[in-house]
Amino acid sequence: MNENMNMWIQKADVLIEALPYIREFSGKKIVVKYGGSAMTNSELKKRVIQDVALLKLIGMKPIIVHGGGKEISKWVKLSGMEPRFVNGMRVTDEKTMEIAEMVLNKVNKGLVQYMEGDGVKAVGISGKDGLTLQVKKKVLPGVNEDIGFVGEVTKVNTELIDTLIEQDFVPVICPIGIGEDDYRTYNINADDAACAVAMAVNAEKLAFLSDIEGVYRDPLDPSTLLSVLTIEETEQFIAEGNAGGGMLPKLQNCIHALKNGVSRVHILDGRLHHCLLLEFFTNKGVGTALVVDKLANED
Repeated sequence: MNENMNMWIQKADVLIEALPYIREFSGKKIVVKYGGSAMTNSELKKRVIQDVALLKLIGMKPIIVHGGGKEISKWVKLSGMEPRFVNGMRVTDEKTMEIAEMVLNKVNKGLVQYMEGDGVKAVGISGKDGLTLQVKKKVLPGVNEDIGFVGEVTKVNTELIDTLIEQDFVPVICPIGIGEDDYRTYNINADDAACAVAMAVNAEKLAFLSDIEGVYRDPLDPSTLLSVLTIEETEQFIAEGNAGGGMLPKLQNCIHALKNGVSRVHILDGRLHHCLLLEFFTNKGVGTALVVDKLANED
């Protein structure tokens, strides 16, 4: 048997390994929070969108919620201002809000263009469209400073999202919300927006694409990557002080999503080519999967 035939047999084996996962998740909603370096590198962006396109073409119902923080900071600096953050939240005055909305809409339509290029119909929307993401002004506990037009999601109206999915489109959502009382425009943390959308649509999976491989027992030791964590284990992990920096709010979002109907949450390295396919369709996976309990993971 020649080498080419062995290569094709190996590819067929990979497809067979994916078969039970494809069967399990066909027809299910999958929310992908797209952010990090994978958004700024054109080759990585292409790979991520290819993954989402494949998910759609094999029968899943993907929804993309994207960020754009690095691009926003770049344009804030170009406008002569300095980006400011408090507890990881961008201080968003009126001028910064204008820049953020402009940048996020540009990123949004760019992702739609990539998706259409892969033969999948997509529609980019803002959380303002159809009152999809309604918010109240976010107040940081223990912080006296007003962080401006930063919103905390209070309600997700899924009518527009459901309509797009029913019409065979992939919704691509940028995290801009509308005030529930003042109808003003608010910037939303993309992780928070993705979590809220996933819970509202009863997503089977919520995947966070970031610049880390997953959750480490020891952040300085790559060999301590945790493949699976239950809610109880994650809460203990946080209580022991192991979740530092941006990982703490991300894990809190994961727990919140799992306790409110999302079956599995994944934290993946978006810099790894085809990370979504490797995590969803292989026995081992490549990131950290968070589940309600070990029994749920075995199912």
